[in-house]
This record gives sequence, C-alpha cells and structure tokens, in this order.
Amino acid sequence: MKLMLVDDDCLVVNALKTILESQPDLTVAATADNGSLAFDLYKEHRPDVLLMDIRMKGQNGLDAAAQILEKFPDARILLLTTFSDDEYIVKSLKLGAKGYLLKQDYQNIIPAVRAVYSGQTVFGEKIVSRIPRLLNKKKDFHCPDYGISQRELDIIRLIAEGLSNKEIASRLYLSEGTVRNYLSTILDKLDLRDRTQVAIFYYQNIAP
Repeated sequence: MKLMLVDDDCLVVNALKTILESQPDLTVAATADNGSLAFDLYKEHRPDVLLMDIRMKGQNGLDAAAQILEKFPDARILLLTTFSDDEYIVKSLKLGAKGYLLKQDYQNIIPAVRAVYSGQTVFGEKIVSRIPRLLNKKKDFHCPDYGISQRELDIIRLIAEGLSNKEIASRLYLSEGTVRNYLSTILDKLDLRDRTQVAIFYYQNIAP
C-alpha cells in the first residue's frame, strides 16, 4: 500500500513514517511539510491513502483536502490532528475525508489506514459520539419520503457505523455485490456522492 504524509512538523513525519513502514506492506512514497504542496504531490504519486495534518503553516489540511477531492473524488484522505475541534470535525465530514484521527491515538494509526484503504470511514471513538450533535440532527425523517426500504435503512445505518461492504454483507447475510448494488441505489435516491455523505445523512436525519 502506497502512502503519503503531509505535516509541518518534521518530527511527526519521521515518527509516522517509522510507525507505518514497520509494516512490510506499507510504503511512504512522498512527504510534504505544508498543504500547498499536497495537491501536486498527490497528483504525481496517487497514493492509496493520504495522511494529512490540519493545522499547518500556509494552506491548512482541510483546504488542501478539498482541493484534492475536487479533482480526485475517490481520494482516501485521513486527517490527523492534535485538536478535537468541533469545526474541524464537521468540515472534514462534509468535504468527504475518509477519517479524522487524533495523533495521540498513535496505536490506531495503522488500523485506521487499513480501514480507510478498505473503504471504511474512520473516526475516533470520542469523535463519533459527538457527530450527531455537531451535524444538527433534523426531526421527523420518514424513509418512504425518500423511497428508502428497511433493508436500505439497515445498510445506511451500518455504513454510518463505519462497516465496509464486506462486513455489511456478512452482518446482513448478503453477497458483497448485492451490498454494492444497494449502496449505488441509496446514493441515487438520496442524491449523495459517496459512503461518507451517506454517514453524514444518517447522523443528520436518522440517528436517534
């Protein structure tokens, strides 16, 4: 798996590189020390997962992520920060980042990278519990208004919990291909772009 690191603290970059490359299948192909370099490096190396700090000198990680995702909507971006900031969490969700992880949770970095690579959305436990409040959940959501079936609702809920298509298939006793078809239908019905937006929709409209 090819990775890219963007952080303006060289000690953090070196530490992350050491942690990640302790795994034989993980390679850090490129590093940068500010967000303004991230787009060109991403375009050149096309990493499987991009790990990027948020607060950096010059262009911050959120703006850099937005720029990359505009051109490469399938980019898997895992944002790393020392700040559990409500505004950052909301922005990262809405722009389509695949994860938001606190640097202090260094023991979860490798599992998070693998999860993001497999198609999951990763947010630390402390952050996930705050998402419904931060997204200002709406009242009185009715699935029939959107043409959402009970099975589709089950899949939406499991996507919001961060499960991959394979895990959802196992949980619901479906084939992985069937789950992919359901996801495609859900995206079409709700006019959403990807599974991250499905999770946002769930927390905004459905979550208790």
